Amino acid sequence: MDQDTAEAMPRPSARDRLLDAADELFSRDGIARTSVDEVLNHAHVAPGTLYAHFSGKDGLVAAALDRRLNRWEQVWQEAVDAAATPAEKLLALFDAVSTYRDRYTPGRGCAFLATGTELPDLDHPARAVIEAESALLLARLNQLAETVTTGNPAALAGNVLLVYDGAMAGLQRGLTPDPLGHGKALAGCLIQHPIGTA
Repeated sequence: MDQDTAEAMPRPSARDRLLDAADELFSRDGIARTSVDEVLNHAHVAPGTLYAHFSGKDGLVAAALDRRLNRWEQVWQEAVDAAATPAEKLLALFDAVSTYRDRYTPGRGCAFLATGTELPDLDHPARAVIEAESALLLARLNQLAETVTTGNPAALAGNVLLVYDGAMAGLQRGLTPDPLGHGKALAGCLIQHPIGTA
């Protein structure tokens, strides 16, 4: 991007800068270790701006996670729509993660599970977003599994979800060269050779 192009692009709003900063810092360093001051400095906004938009750190956490969920849902749907066969549509989950990580903040694994671990309080405003992400995963995987098998789609969806969770943990561990590719291959084996019951 040349200087003229960069100058022609509008600067993100203060709200978007706060969400960008929160997404990056919370994903990289964790929520508890990231102070409000760090977010403000990273976003180049005044404290009053944060409190005007989000009422505090808890509100910012929930809003950043909600934006991530909306983006994730869209990226995943794009991957499903681009896939040619029912099996490929089910496996598109793994491709979608790679696309999301290229397009947005990579993170260390699953931001929703990480947030749930850091913030176990069921009354925290982010809890509803975490539950919505789990519901999206289960509903969409069940729907896609129904187009792949008539045997036990719920069992297939559950097994693919388990492999997906393992692949996301693999990203955080950083020990496997390609946890998403490996997870996709394992999930493909589960389509060919179903195991377990729902």
